[in-house]
Amino acid sequence: MDQQTQEQIAKTLLKDVSDIDGVPQAAYNIRENSTCAGRMSTETIKIESKTDKSGIDIIVAPGTVQDKVYIPALVTCSGVHDLVYNDFYIGENADVTIIAGCGVNTDGCDGSEHNGIHRFFLKPGAKVLYIEKHIGMGDGSGKRVINPETYVEMEEGSTMEMDTTQIKGVDSTKRTCTGIVGPDCTLIVKEKIMTHGQQSAETSFKVDLNGENSSCTLSSRSVARGHSHQRFLSEINGNAKCAGHSECDAIIMDHGVVSAIPRITANHLDAALIHEAAIGKIAGDQIIKLRTFGLTEKEAESKIIDGFMR
Repeated sequence: MDQQTQEQIAKTLLKDVSDIDGVPQAAYNIRENSTCAGRMSTETIKIESKTDKSGIDIIVAPGTVQDKVYIPALVTCSGVHDLVYNDFYIGENADVTIIAGCGVNTDGCDGSEHNGIHRFFLKPGAKVLYIEKHIGMGDGSGKRVINPETYVEMEEGSTMEMDTTQIKGVDSTKRTCTGIVGPDCTLIVKEKIMTHGQQSAETSFKVDLNGENSSCTLSSRSVARGHSHQRFLSEINGNAKCAGHSECDAIIMDHGVVSAIPRITANHLDAALIHEAAIGKIAGDQIIKLRTFGLTEKEAESKIIDGFMR
């Protein structure tokens, strides 16, 4: 692959996973093929390289107001096996949006892989919105693999919302999320996944609600097409007066397979925990209704899926 082609692939991936077009007007760290391709810190958000392993520390100052930081990771060619450790230290009463995401492109028979281990430490009153998009692309036969791992520790009164999306091109993914939730804290994790062909996706959520009046919502919405497989595991442990809700809503098409495995444990009298799961095909009456407007069956299916995954 020539340099010009590789640069164009990097631009496309960057736009798709992080909506970056040009140089971000905020703190950022862009990782490409296991190296740093660009970085900028600001007065309120410092980004520093780790000294003992591959990765960065992101330090958000206390009292930061509605700021942003971009941390995309790109793999633009075959044969790359990337492993990165990123730690986020969110100061007291800070409010920050973190735009992450990973794009993997393969152009040959060798596969490429990105494994990202992100840890978040939220001080009291901190507020984080974490947005993560994953995509795979390229004409190569090599597998595109993305395995994200997330760990969250939340101190009193903090809030974290994670919004993750994987819509196309990733052949294999294993997603792990662990949350340690303190008093008066709220953790919300929402994922959207679409698989097709022989792709596989596995999600594992585990949350310990340790603080009084803590809460969490774990939500998975997915579509499995072709011969793809998906597995959703969720575990909520209510160790104090708390509220926890886990839900899996999935559409299966063709020969797709989806399994949902919930586990909720109330270790306190005032722990209120709920799990819901719905897996099935697209309802026939939905397709019929859209076909009355002149859509073909395939067009009707596409409209339904687009609305479902929005």
